[in-house]
This record gives sequence, C-alpha cells and structure tokens, in this order.
Amino acid sequence: MAKAVWNDVVLAESDETVVVEGNLYFPPDSVKKEYFKETDSHTTCFWKGLASYYSIEVDGKTNSDAAWYYPEPSDAAQNIKDYVAFWKGVKVED
Repeated sequence: MAKAVWNDVVLAESDETVVVEGNLYFPPDSVKKEYFKETDSHTTCFWKGLASYYSIEVDGKTNSDAAWYYPEPSDAAQNIKDYVAFWKGVKVED
C-alpha cells in the first residue's frame, strides 16, 4: 500500500495509485482532506492540462503548494482526474 507522509502524518494511503512521469498519484478518496487547503497556484502541462495546488497544514506547520491535481485534465490524462501527487518534502512510499 502506497502512502504519502509529511511531518509524521499520513496524508494519503492507497493501493490504487497511478504512476505518471515518475509521480505517484493518489485517488481522491484516499486523501485526508483535513490537511489540505486549496491555493491559487496553477501550472500547465502540455499534455495533462492545468494543474491546481494544495498547501498542506499539519500541527501548525504549512507546506505551501506541496500537492497538485488536475481537476479538468486533457483527454489523454483522464485516468488521473482529481488524483493527488506530492513533492516539496512529502515522503511517498510505494
């Protein structure tokens, strides 16, 4: 079972993750939403589309824009719609 951990807290855990370009994407229902806050940040991938970001808040500490997802991905990336991936020090174990 894959899991994403930051500040000693499990943020997401699933055995139904998807790997895209070396990143593990977690299904939306596997993410512990109480630790996530949407931000105004966005980036564009030429083939996946427009990514949106979450900051992660655990025990009074914030990791800005440490998770991203594609709410409206391109046709080629529909398999990761709303799935969440991590970076910026979030440890992802497969």
